[in-house]
Amino acid sequence: MRLRVIDLETTGGDRASEIIEVGIVDVVRDGKGWTARPPVSKLFRPRGEISFHAMAVHHLTPEHFCDADPHCDEYALRAMFADLGPADVMVAHSARFERSFIADTAHSGLPWICTVRSSKQAWPEAPGHSNQILRYWRGFRLDPALADPAHRAGPDAWVTAHILMDLLKDHSVDQMIEWTAAPREMAVVPFGKHRRKPWSEVPPDYLRWMASQTDMDADAVGAARAELERRKVS
Repeated sequence: MRLRVIDLETTGGDRASEIIEVGIVDVVRDGKGWTARPPVSKLFRPRGEISFHAMAVHHLTPEHFCDADPHCDEYALRAMFADLGPADVMVAHSARFERSFIADTAHSGLPWICTVRSSKQAWPEAPGHSNQILRYWRGFRLDPALADPAHRAGPDAWVTAHILMDLLKDHSVDQMIEWTAAPREMAVVPFGKHRRKPWSEVPPDYLRWMASQTDMDADAVGAARAELERRKVS
């Protein structure tokens, strides 16, 4: 089995942003355990501007790119995946972010593991669940040449791969896929004009509007639908 850990750096944080760096680490079976293959990373030249907020995170600026660098699209991602061979599962830390940029057709519709959601289930007592906090809390001793600098795609994928292998000591691949696919529990509305209100206090017309959306956060849509069902039987 091959678990493909991926990390992306982008021009910003919204859906209009572009991928400008891809990092991949394949985690493979090694006897009864798991081994991380060396990271592979690639820069992709943006068509638009890189936001200053994004630069402050990953420190990629226009000077890092040249005219020979390709742009990133589904075909470029598919080719990058193909060069590494077939995988069985896609993995990312906070996988909702990576999934929003990578079409299922780029990886043949593989299931995903989110190491944030899995680590919250496995280690609820952790002081935090970012990959860098978990890196130090779990006591990893990683080669700085592979693990640093933080917030670059290759190093972040390397750290996430070690979080994944740590999780795999006590939890199965299927369990983590299940944790990843399960709807998030939402006690309150996470955004919009009713942000932070309990679902029970949201007007029914707003819930119906949310429930009909196709490009909204899937867990929020699910929570709206669940509240509508609850009101039908209460």
